[in-house]
Amino acid sequence: MSIWSRILEALKALRAGESLATVFDQFRSEPERRVGFAIAVIALGAKMAKADGLVTRDEVTAFREVFKIAKEDEAAAARVFNLARQDVAGFEDYATSVKKMYGDECRPLMDLMDGLFHIAMADGEYHPGEDAYLTRVAEIFDVNPRAFRAMRARYVPDAVKDPYDVLGVEPTASFDEIKSAYRALVRETHPDRMIARGVPEEAVQLASDRLVEINAAWEEIEAERVP
Repeated sequence: MSIWSRILEALKALRAGESLATVFDQFRSEPERRVGFAIAVIALGAKMAKADGLVTRDEVTAFREVFKIAKEDEAAAARVFNLARQDVAGFEDYATSVKKMYGDECRPLMDLMDGLFHIAMADGEYHPGEDAYLTRVAEIFDVNPRAFRAMRARYVPDAVKDPYDVLGVEPTASFDEIKSAYRALVRETHPDRMIARGVPEEAVQLASDRLVEINAAWEEIEAERVP
């Protein structure tokens, strides 16, 4: 059974008039959280989208880049998207439910934010409303402000990229401390680690862009510090 079939099975459990936000209570452990992750990206992405009622070509493209969606599963993915868009619940309800699903685990929430940024940039523009939306979601997720700035810098062309933000270290940190942070981030971004913390196999390509950013930040700092 594909992850999309499992998602539709989960949604069938919703009672008439019940918000999609309540579905996340089902996904507190593995392997169910992989389903929860996929629903979270689509549901929060739908709330961020501007088109009314229809899945636009840009959005379909963005979701296909975040997830490997087989042709036969596109209708199911679109159904979840439109269900979320039509839901009376606000995005803050969704974000709060997702935060409860992951508890104190920060990395899966960062993975999720990666997917949302990718969707936000699907049309090639980053609008003030999208920035306000993602900033608020990050606050609910308790994402470190420095980590959020680094993520925004990776996706938004005009944003200032700070290599120290990318690695989550202070500019005053020692070279050994920075190297240690760099190595830890590389380990955490490995696809196997992502799958282990609940990211569906269909979405682990999110790691590739993040690794490029991490390696570039390290190379910049290393060149600056090593004679």
